[in-house]
Amino acid sequence: MSVERVRVTGPPRRSRASLPHATDLDRETQLGSLYLGSLLRAQLGLAVRVLVLLAVGVGGLPLLFHLVPGLARVAVFGVPLAWLLLGVAVYPFLVALGWHYVRRAEQNEASFAELLSRRETDR
Repeated sequence: MSVERVRVTGPPRRSRASLPHATDLDRETQLGSLYLGSLLRAQLGLAVRVLVLLAVGVGGLPLLFHLVPGLARVAVFGVPLAWLLLGVAVYPFLVALGWHYVRRAEQNEASFAELLSRRETDR
């Protein structure tokens, strides 16, 4: 008895057949362009908001230490606070930011797919 080997390289992807059939997008109508533009604007807005949070959160730390020189002398368990914040605490922040971005981007796509499927059932 032979068993077929399968290489797993990531999470299973949805096949094209499982996506809602969107004739407005397929035919490249003005309505389809409007729908697609709406999704692109939502995704771009999300990306800009996340980048601003990243710039303020991570980029603001060196600025904070420059503006408040007394913080550079603070140590926690013998380790300078700047090292702890920039070398350790920044990673959970980046993970949380990435998780938030992926979750919201998937919500945008799900809303878009729902909008298209409702549009198809209305016809």
